[in-house]
Amino acid sequence: MKNLWNDHEASACIARYAANNISEDLALRVYTTQLLGGVQQLVLHGGGNTSVKTRTSDILGDVWDVLCVKGSGWDMAVIEPAGLPAVKLEPLLKARARNTLSDEDMVALQRANLIDPSSPNPSVETLLHAFLPHKFVDHTHSTAVLALVDQEDSAGRIGKVYGSRMGFVPYIPPGFELAKVAAEVFDKDPSVEGLILDKHGIFTFGDTAKQAYDRMIDAVNAAEDYVAANHKRVISARPDLPVQSADATALVPILRGAVAEALGEGHYNRFVADFRTSNRVLEFINGAELEDYGMRGVTTPDLTIHVKNWPVILPPCPADGVDAWAPKARAAIAAYAKNYQAYFESCNGADDIERTMLDPMPRMAIVPGLGVFGFGRTARTAHISGDVAEVWMDTVANAHSIGDFSPLPKEDLFKLEYWSLEQAKLKSRKILPLTGQVALVTGGAGAIGAATARLLSQTGAHVVVADLDGEAASAVAASIGNDAVGVGCDVTNAARVRAAFDRATSQFGGVDIVISNAGAAWQGEIGLLEDETLRKSFELNFFAHQCVAQNAVRLFKAQQTGGVLLFNTSKQAINPGANFGAYGLPKAATLFLSRQYALEYGKIGVRSSAVNADRIGSGLLSDDMIASRSKARGVSEDDYMAGNLLKQEVTADHVAQAFLDLALSERTTAAVLTVDGGNIEAALR
Repeated sequence: MKNLWNDHEASACIARYAANNISEDLALRVYTTQLLGGVQQLVLHGGGNTSVKTRTSDILGDVWDVLCVKGSGWDMAVIEPAGLPAVKLEPLLKARARNTLSDEDMVALQRANLIDPSSPNPSVETLLHAFLPHKFVDHTHSTAVLALVDQEDSAGRIGKVYGSRMGFVPYIPPGFELAKVAAEVFDKDPSVEGLILDKHGIFTFGDTAKQAYDRMIDAVNAAEDYVAANHKRVISARPDLPVQSADATALVPILRGAVAEALGEGHYNRFVADFRTSNRVLEFINGAELEDYGMRGVTTPDLTIHVKNWPVILPPCPADGVDAWAPKARAAIAAYAKNYQAYFESCNGADDIERTMLDPMPRMAIVPGLGVFGFGRTARTAHISGDVAEVWMDTVANAHSIGDFSPLPKEDLFKLEYWSLEQAKLKSRKILPLTGQVALVTGGAGAIGAATARLLSQTGAHVVVADLDGEAASAVAASIGNDAVGVGCDVTNAARVRAAFDRATSQFGGVDIVISNAGAAWQGEIGLLEDETLRKSFELNFFAHQCVAQNAVRLFKAQQTGGVLLFNTSKQAINPGANFGAYGLPKAATLFLSRQYALEYGKIGVRSSAVNADRIGSGLLSDDMIASRSKARGVSEDDYMAGNLLKQEVTADHVAQAFLDLALSERTTAAVLTVDGGNIEAALR
């Protein structure tokens, strides 16, 4: 592993933070924390922690000896000074004299002694950092070190690699007891440069930030050298793999639907998917012994929070065998959920603490010959699952190559998965109504499409913004956030529509809500209208909706978790206007198209409805068209736009709210929701 310390960059970091009155100690702590956090082989999302002992003043100007330690929720790769809250050191040291200290009391002690009470919770390993006397302390979950400690003879291997240079701490869950034992190990030999924690990771320390960092890199390199020199076991490929595997895009909707947690009566907790493959991944998942080494457990307990304790291993799938593979995959995931419940029931209550079971769905799904899928309630957590899966594979492969991979038993993993402090974090997470769901909006760069995409995103959905103008679609996606993506899509081109849905599938795993919104208006007296104009309007305002709906149903069938299909029709479908038949006729057909989909696919849980909007200022209802339509009706432009019972203009945001309401109305289908401020002539009978 390369040592990334750079004197010039370190000095620049000190100068940059000095402008904000950040001390040199804290600036260097941020610098080396970012160096460590930027390497996945050392630190994964939210893992690891660092600290520095220094002095600072409180709001009254009193100066205190403090421990600045990584705060909960901060990622070391992008940490800033605010992510290293200062805790008064003396009370922490005083706690070492106690015999016991519950996790909850430990957190309370740390929070009670924060210099800034608005700071995040200090790391659960704060006391371990405090009990060590060094100024700088670094902690990582190095994959190379884990390959050594995830062995039956871990203590012996650590002795061979490091001699007396590193202390060895037997496995103890994070918290007060671990802090005390680790400090006692150090006290027995204060000459050590760090501590190796069995089944957990590595601590190094020093009087300077550079010394602690250098010791970490040196210790990790020693572990890497040992693994390379003792690589005696090769993973051999299983013989029954297909010559050509199915494409991930074909499989992921099936998996995503199978992983969705069924809550009854058509309710689901849905997950986003993240696919990974590489030569390294394939070497691991194609192994003949995958069912053995791949199912023993995670390499360090904190990974249980991200990916549970085991993956689900699915059968390989040849390119022409998706239909036969699908029921086998669903059965494997159902068996995983059943086994998870049995695991929970066997471990729960063993310590007289009753817990509520988390969802039983896997966060890693392995398809030999293809790759691994990570799952999460959001795109971010799915991406984390994918990252964790890759690093987990590397660590297990290394451990397997030098000995016999031996992680913690399930009873210990259970205690970490259901640790009260982690449960508190999970409960604090905000779950929005559409969290875990994926929406695709056509015409997404227009006024109504953009407003709808934004509202769906704000309600938790990950949105694919599809529009004829790809750059505009990407701009809307960037503006609404929540990992939305923009795609160029001509909805009158079947191949481009398929590509947009494929992008949604590759990006998020599938689609749950489709807003078929793209359209354009043509005018003209119907008896004089050229066929070309009417056919062009039907192509965009009817057949394109059919193409979008067909692709939606294709994915809904694969996912088997229902779905929402919503069409933007128009009051013209019910109350035609003069010289507007070219627009109204295909819109009337689209209204009935929505009902046909409701009729034919309600049996698989698909809800299909339409939004009937009128006089919405947008690209379709341009200033020129407003002038034309108001003239046709013999009213002023202002009166035309507010020509409804409420005498109020209707905006794109009002239409977006209607789409959202229908998406959330779980017992509504074949409906037409009118958004026009009130127009009796357009009211449905």
